[in-house]
Amino acid sequence: MKLLQNFPSLPDAARRTNRLFVFFTVLLVMLAGMVSSVSAQMAAPKRTVVHPGRLLNVRTGELRANQAIVIEGDKVVQIAPSSEVKSAAGDTVIDLPEATLLPGLIDMHTHLTFDLNSLGYQGLSISTAREALHGARNAKRTLEAGFTTVRNVGAKDYADIALRDAINDGDVIGPRMVASGPALGITGGHCDENLLPPAFHLQGDGVADGVEAVQHKVREVIKYGADVIKICATGGVLSKGDDPNASQFTLEEMKAIVADAHRLGRKVAAHAHGAEGVRWASEAGVDSIEHGHLMDDAAVATLKKNGTYLVPTLFLGEYMEKNIEHSDVPEYSKQKMRDVAAAMQKNVKKAFDAGVKIAFGTDAAVYPHGLNAGEFHVYVKLGMTPLAAIQTATINAADLLGPKFKVGMLEPGKFADMIAVDGDPTKDVTILEHVKFVMKGGTVYKNEYGK
Repeated sequence: MKLLQNFPSLPDAARRTNRLFVFFTVLLVMLAGMVSSVSAQMAAPKRTVVHPGRLLNVRTGELRANQAIVIEGDKVVQIAPSSEVKSAAGDTVIDLPEATLLPGLIDMHTHLTFDLNSLGYQGLSISTAREALHGARNAKRTLEAGFTTVRNVGAKDYADIALRDAINDGDVIGPRMVASGPALGITGGHCDENLLPPAFHLQGDGVADGVEAVQHKVREVIKYGADVIKICATGGVLSKGDDPNASQFTLEEMKAIVADAHRLGRKVAAHAHGAEGVRWASEAGVDSIEHGHLMDDAAVATLKKNGTYLVPTLFLGEYMEKNIEHSDVPEYSKQKMRDVAAAMQKNVKKAFDAGVKIAFGTDAAVYPHGLNAGEFHVYVKLGMTPLAAIQTATINAADLLGPKFKVGMLEPGKFADMIAVDGDPTKDVTILEHVKFVMKGGTVYKNEYGK
């Protein structure tokens, strides 16, 4: 009994316990509310409102004044007349009253880790690590030129995969990259390494011969990060010992590549100059033909029939015609370039006239990175309207990439990738060679209007 006397009465203890329970419950609810409020504030994406002088709808060609583009985080959430959009406290407001705004441009054929001097014998002295650093420099130049998305089709030892990941992690400034890693090719072909004598037994990273081998190679490059599969269906121009007119992979090998790539969710881009290689690659189901400079009428008809995109890469011809004689490119490459340059515009114009689907691509590296927009005026020279040329680098290129990339248009749900220029590019497409404002994913990377 004395032990019980040392304890408070049971009803009093119960009341005190109940009060403590209520106190801590209220405290926990308050703390939870505070944490929820802070979390909500931290989770709320930043809001940016852009007011351009004119907004270009690249689908219709319509230029609208007095528009506002509302961005939350990295996406566009609203486009409306400026009078209907009210800025709130904390918003970032960007006024571009003299500018024409349009979607960020897309280049479907780049080699960011390469430069012209890395494509001949000098390239043997350049390490993969150095090429990746070249890529960091070239990526910044490309983004500042207005190209907010690129497809990088071919790099040594996955240097472009490393560059893509560095850009995505914010370590390096550059465009969105859809990267292929090493391009697939046959032994001794355009995508092999043919500069050293036999004693070295050096082979390109993507070389594979036969159906089983090419299936394995597709799976291998996907394993190591490839977003797209690049193959060499014919010989090339700057490579040694091959013929741009000659087909390389067989039709059966290309069908096997496409089947595995598509099953694994990757598209296939085929380097092809010669007519037979273009036809075979299109019949095998590739998604795009790169170059097509030596096509014949039957090859053009095959592209049209199958709905295969052509990525023409034409400005390089004009650039090299003016500069190749003063370059360090080996003589064997110079002669092939002279031969191909004489035919490329005539043959690609046939594809334009036939209504083949065209996506913009440059082969930047064959000429300096950052000059990518020079491609537009060649398309116009061959009969495209300026708007149609712009569409090749926006809605067409986005269609070829696929819907998951959310680029190519300024509309709600798409990435806030946009550029601004002076004047009206639907009247003078060369205006796009002088981009003054660049935003990628809601972040401004260039703004000459703010100076």
